[in-house]
Amino acid sequence: MRLATALYHRFSQLIHELAKFGTVGAAAYVVQLATTNLFWVVLGLPALAGQALGVLCATIVAFLGNRFWTFRHRARTGLGREYVLFFVMNGVGLLIQLACVWFAVDLLGLDSNLWRNIAGNVVGVGLGSLFRFWSYKKWVFPESVPAGPDAERV
Repeated sequence: MRLATALYHRFSQLIHELAKFGTVGAAAYVVQLATTNLFWVVLGLPALAGQALGVLCATIVAFLGNRFWTFRHRARTGLGREYVLFFVMNGVGLLIQLACVWFAVDLLGLDSNLWRNIAGNVVGVGLGSLFRFWSYKKWVFPESVPAGPDAERV
């Protein structure tokens, strides 16, 4: 029991961040699924365009949740800087998702709504989320802020 308690105390901040990140991610995921499928099924957009627009909508939800809840205890480096970095890191995450959709649709020929969802919204989101969590902690919402005139203190 001591070992479990010691491990929890050592990793409690990481555990809490992961739980909050997962919650925010789940909300953003629902937004992405709904909007992506709306773009594909209702509006008839091509696979990659619908995926990109769905990710954009989900990214806005994710930024607000992560900045103001998941990582609110971390140093603030300015809304503009965080916003730009967040969208750049989500751009990389989007490229991961688009690569998964491209692989399934264009390379394997699995062009149906089911396979688009599996490739982009299951495999792509999973791989992209691993990258996003790591990059948010490392660059977007770092533990400490280098001193400078643009650093925002909260």
